[in-house]
Amino acid sequence: MAGRRRAMGSAAAGLCLLLVSLVGCGGRPAADGVRADAQRLLDARAAAVLRHDEPAYRATGTRAGFAAVRAVPLAAWSYRVTAVHRDGNTAVVDAALGYRVRGYDTVPVTTSRVLGLTRDARGRWRVTSDRPAQRTAQQLWDQGAVSVVRGAHSLVLGAGQSEGTLRSFAALADRAVPAASRAWGADWSGHVVVLVPKSLAGMAGLLASPASAYRGIAAVTTGETGGSGRAPADRIIVNPEAYGMLGSLGRQVVLTHETTHVATRAHTGAATPLWLSEGYADWVGYRGTGRTAAQIAPELARAVADGRIPAALPTDKDFGFTGDPDGLARAYEGGWLACRLIADHWGEARLGAFYRAVGAHRQRAGAVEDALAKVLGTTPQQFTALWREALRTRLG
Repeated sequence: MAGRRRAMGSAAAGLCLLLVSLVGCGGRPAADGVRADAQRLLDARAAAVLRHDEPAYRATGTRAGFAAVRAVPLAAWSYRVTAVHRDGNTAVVDAALGYRVRGYDTVPVTTSRVLGLTRDARGRWRVTSDRPAQRTAQQLWDQGAVSVVRGAHSLVLGAGQSEGTLRSFAALADRAVPAASRAWGADWSGHVVVLVPKSLAGMAGLLASPASAYRGIAAVTTGETGGSGRAPADRIIVNPEAYGMLGSLGRQVVLTHETTHVATRAHTGAATPLWLSEGYADWVGYRGTGRTAAQIAPELARAVADGRIPAALPTDKDFGFTGDPDGLARAYEGGWLACRLIADHWGEARLGAFYRAVGAHRQRAGAVEDALAKVLGTTPQQFTALWREALRTRLG
């Protein structure tokens, strides 16, 4: 019995030693200690970013990234540690980075980051790397030093772009914002943030998507759907390669189109079909340009000339990047013509009211039908018939 008690006592002592090694002095788990240390370290790093204090930033570890983000007008920058994976004197930290661009973001933009940490001989943790989490979009400063140009209604951020190029985008955006407000009204922020990466690959990195998905697409807008009006930020992201192939009118139409998405996003949700959101943005983009229907909708005009008049409005699937550029063009042109039809037949104010009425629904089912009845006094069948007739008369 005594030997058994001694064996049990030895086992208990061994278990206590194991627990001490895991918990550490004071009964706090070691992982929790590293997590607290990591949070304090990242708090100091974030404060250095906001103060533009390079020595303080360097004291937290690698100076990489400081110069890249320095020009961005930040109102907030903070990390929240979500997990720590320690291996001796190194650790990998998962963190949520929240930041706000001063004067443009109402609440922080949040993105997932992975930071590498190393503990030095004095027991202090230091940052050795900071990168986007897997399958998470890059931030512009991940692609190099960010240059900033301010317009009257715009903030243009570029990486690998000249100041002259960024100023040209600011000029386009400064014309696009008033154009969107004239059509939509003043119930939006009245300014835009434009991101101009160096290349198509840079654009794809900002969207966490393969470059092939956006080849030939001049620009996209993030945050354009959701309907709550509380999304933290909209960004117009430019594909400089496709954009550079456009003429002056095309460039302005594209920026005005994307700016319209920013203006309408609070009223764009799950109930809004793409023919309406994309068609309305195109309608605003081409409004006042003097272009004829056949010039704006050449692919549909060819289809009508060949006797291939669509039987129905384009579906959301028709707007997919499936490798059929002509089909995609016809979808956009069909949405534009539908919105042009509403503006011409019922008036521009009714078009805006129709858009808002559709977006006010929580779900797609019945949203368009209800808005057609209440705002335009028509039915889906009657509206489709009018749209098909417009295809014949305006494009034939």
